[in-house]
Amino acid sequence: MSARSEPGLRAPQSRTPVGRDRVVDAMRAYAIGGVVLGHWLVTALVLAPDGVLRTASPLAAMPDLAPATWLLQTLGLFFFTAGYAATRSLASYPHGVGRWLARRLGRLLRPTLALLGVGSGVLLAAIVLGTPDGTLAVAITLAVSPLWFLLPLLALSALTAPLRAAVRRWGPLRCAAPAVAVVAAADLAARVLPAAPGRLPASLLAAWAVPWLLGVAHADGRLTGPRPAAGLAAAGGVALVGLVALGYPASAVGVPGAGLSNLHPPSLFAVALGVGQVGVALLARPALARLLDRHRPARTVTAINREAMGVYLWHQPVLIGVTALTAHLGHALPGLLTPPTGPGWVAARVCWLPLFALVLAVLVAARRRPSGDRRGPVAPARRGSPADETAGVGTTERAGAG
Repeated sequence: MSARSEPGLRAPQSRTPVGRDRVVDAMRAYAIGGVVLGHWLVTALVLAPDGVLRTASPLAAMPDLAPATWLLQTLGLFFFTAGYAATRSLASYPHGVGRWLARRLGRLLRPTLALLGVGSGVLLAAIVLGTPDGTLAVAITLAVSPLWFLLPLLALSALTAPLRAAVRRWGPLRCAAPAVAVVAAADLAARVLPAAPGRLPASLLAAWAVPWLLGVAHADGRLTGPRPAAGLAAAGGVALVGLVALGYPASAVGVPGAGLSNLHPPSLFAVALGVGQVGVALLARPALARLLDRHRPARTVTAINREAMGVYLWHQPVLIGVTALTAHLGHALPGLLTPPTGPGWVAARVCWLPLFALVLAVLVAARRRPSGDRRGPVAPARRGSPADETAGVGTTERAGAG
């Protein structure tokens, strides 16, 4: 069944433009939400006796939490939806690949430069106020670390046209096989030659090219129906179990002090997890379509996609800002500024999530264009119009990154 023929894809109450696949939007919303919640839950900023904020992770003290990272490390699903969106957007854009790519680059780089500009001002103010160097180093690292996604996202966007042609000729699995081989070779090099140069960028591009290619294929009408979805889910699940048995870390994200990481650079484990997540998401497509016939889920998905770039870029600064301001109170509040040593910390951190979400929502709303809230009902999208063009992180023209 095609995306356009499924029930619930054009519910008027969601204000989703005609031509957009709201089920893929729901997948993207889950992917963005998983990244944000994952960072907020596994990143602890501990107030040291010298007044410096230092990073820690509950995964180091509670390794049994590793399976939860399989649900929250959603980068594979993110790049799947990005590949889908890029393919659909390029196919409908009437002014050539060069102009299409320039538009997408601008929509990604403008909000990124805005973040860097605001961050530079805040950094200068923090230096003037005498913030310890250790705290500044932690804040800078956490604030800019999410920007790594620009490298593979921009590279894969530039390669969308030839990748689509390759998928049409050889199919997604044959096209993904060389990328998987590159990641496997990089994993082997990490064990044999830990200091081998070039491993990070090679793995970064190859690993996320796999779900991207699946997204390209799905946008072209492939991977539809339960059989290919079940095959991807089973292949990803079996590979995950096998890789853990071979000695790969069970955590989908890096753990401080661990010798190996599945995410920096992305390993075969990250590839398998992404493939499995894509398979499960495609299996859930009919259920998601029915869910999106309901008013509240449809509005939530639309809102997250509209502001996805802002949510992604600003969620770490929100964590840093709330924690740093609380540190001025001089007390290490549970779940905030305290070491993540047990389940009590996790429960306390969960209680802080609504505050983080509220601050993030206010911050993202404040950076909207003045005319953003005066838009009328969304008209049917024309071919190549901004309403039909979706950038890698799923934002629309209103958010400044389409």
